[in-house]
Amino acid sequence: MRSKKDTNWTLVPASERDIAAVRERCRQLVRRRAMVSAGVAAVPIPGLDVVSDLRLFALLIDDINQEFGLSEQQIERLQPKFRLIAYEAAIGVGGMLIGKLVTREVVMQVLRKTGFKAVARQAGKLVPLAGQLASAGIGFMAFRQIGYQHVEACAKVAQELVTAGVHQPAFK
Repeated sequence: MRSKKDTNWTLVPASERDIAAVRERCRQLVRRRAMVSAGVAAVPIPGLDVVSDLRLFALLIDDINQEFGLSEQQIERLQPKFRLIAYEAAIGVGGMLIGKLVTREVVMQVLRKTGFKAVARQAGKLVPLAGQLASAGIGFMAFRQIGYQHVEACAKVAQELVTAGVHQPAFK
C-alpha cells in the first residue's frame, strides 16, 4: 500500500505498446487477486468472503489506477485540459472508479451489481465441499470479471490521453 507522501508516481503510459503492457500486468494482478478471493470464498465461514472481497477489491482498484497513472493524485497533477479529458473519458467508458478515492461504500456499490452471485455463494456454503468449491468458482469469476472491466476502462482512458497528446511538450 502506498503512502500519501509517495513521490514515485507513474505517468500515463506513453504509447499503445505501453498501454498494452500495463493492461497485461494489471490483468495478471486481477487473476492473482481473484485466486486469493476464491481461496477465501472456499472457507465455510459465512460473510468472511464478502469482507475479504471488499478489502481485496479496493486495493486492486487503487493498484490498477496507479499503474495506468490514473489515481486521484496522478490525475490532479495533469494539466487542466488533460485532467478534463481524463474525467470525461472515464465517464464515457463507465469507469466510475477511475481517478477517485476508492472507499468501502464505492466498492459496495460495485459489488452489489454482482449481488446474485453473492447470494449463490452464501447458499452454496450450506452444502459441504461441493458448495465450497462452487462458492470459490463463482467468487473467482465475479472478481475477475469486475477487475477486467476496470482494467479495460483504464486502458481506454489512457488511450484517450495519449491520443490527446498528454506526453507532448506544452510549448513547441
